Amino acid sequence: MDHETRLTETQARGVRYARELQGHLTWLDSFSGTALGVLAVASGIYTYLGVSSLLDENGAMSVFAAIAYSVAVSVGIFVFWSYMMRLFPAVRSAQARLGLLAAMGLGSLAIVAMSSWLNAAALAGSAAVEQHLAETVTRYQTSLERAHEVALTGQALERDVARVRQSFEDLSEQEADGSLSGLAGRGAVFRVLRQKAEELSSLEAQIAAQSPRVDTAFSEGNALLSRMRALTVEPGAVEPRSVEFSELAVQLQGLITQLRQLSVAQLVERAAQDLAASVVLPELDGSTAASRGDQAATITSVLEVLASRAATLEGAARDVQALSPPPEVSYAPISTADAVILYAGNFVPSWAGAIAIDLLPAVLVFILAITHAAIRGGREGAGVEDTMTLAELRAALAAVRDVEIAMHQMPRQDEAEDPVAEKAPPGPEDGKIHPLTGKSS
Repeated sequence: MDHETRLTETQARGVRYARELQGHLTWLDSFSGTALGVLAVASGIYTYLGVSSLLDENGAMSVFAAIAYSVAVSVGIFVFWSYMMRLFPAVRSAQARLGLLAAMGLGSLAIVAMSSWLNAAALAGSAAVEQHLAETVTRYQTSLERAHEVALTGQALERDVARVRQSFEDLSEQEADGSLSGLAGRGAVFRVLRQKAEELSSLEAQIAAQSPRVDTAFSEGNALLSRMRALTVEPGAVEPRSVEFSELAVQLQGLITQLRQLSVAQLVERAAQDLAASVVLPELDGSTAASRGDQAATITSVLEVLASRAATLEGAARDVQALSPPPEVSYAPISTADAVILYAGNFVPSWAGAIAIDLLPAVLVFILAITHAAIRGGREGAGVEDTMTLAELRAALAAVRDVEIAMHQMPRQDEAEDPVAEKAPPGPEDGKIHPLTGKSS
């Protein structure tokens, strides 16, 4: 008996607990639909802004299309989460809950695909495009600096050419004094040395002429980069800034290409190859066979030195050409939605807010499921009569009285409507006593 009493008290506490939770749910249900509608409308507004940024035209049809899409998104979100909030807490079997969980997962993915990324584009689209511009400026700066570095390394070959030229001029001076072939004057050996010194001097002049062009191109490139950096942080709409940025990017790409073409490494390499291959040997002008033999031997030595210096110069030119070229950079205009996806890692808070506004009702679904499970657990083992509130009991009694009244009224209505049931007028024998029964007829 004590056990049954304790069990009954436990059930009573559970019923009171379930009744309290049910009261809270009744109050919450009074505005849950409105709150869900506000969330759906807010998501639709940001979706409209995101869709508008993707449409190229600004006519009435584009506006209508954006409005239609955003309305469809709002309705879809409201209907989907209304289904989940009603059905998921009501099911009890594990199989049904797993099925609804799978449906909720697919629906959430669909909502993210059709709405959340557009919401993120509306929240952080301009900032993402500015991030794209800043990244592009960084890449262009790297390419410009690398092109300038390679061009300056090529200009440094001027010193190597000058050193080789100076060596041939010194040898020619020695030959003029008779220190090489033993014949003083400006003979055949002298002319060979001066010929190659003049070729190298011409090459040196060509390299020197490139230096101002390299400096000018690099200065213009830096000026363009400075303007491009300013465009990334200027206030105002990002679209007109992107247009100007694109024009500057084209100009900068041309300057980078120009710097690559100003490299003299290939010119020096070809000149070094021609230095030893294109030697015009003059006629030996020695007065005797011995002197002409000395001249020939000296010229042979000069050609060997020439080949050695040419190989050294050619190797230096090839080293410059072996340097890694500047990276290829091209600027492609990008929409706000694409920019948000491309630089998603830089805009995690915006993505979180865009997804949360669409998937927040999922939290409400789980809250309702937990609460309904607690209500069912509190009513476990209690009869229907134990779970009825006073208001429900009064309503039930009123319904019973209405039914009883209706049952009593139904025969009277039938008699009133049936013409056969009407009473006949009293006859002459009415009121007499029956002889057998003794009752009035």
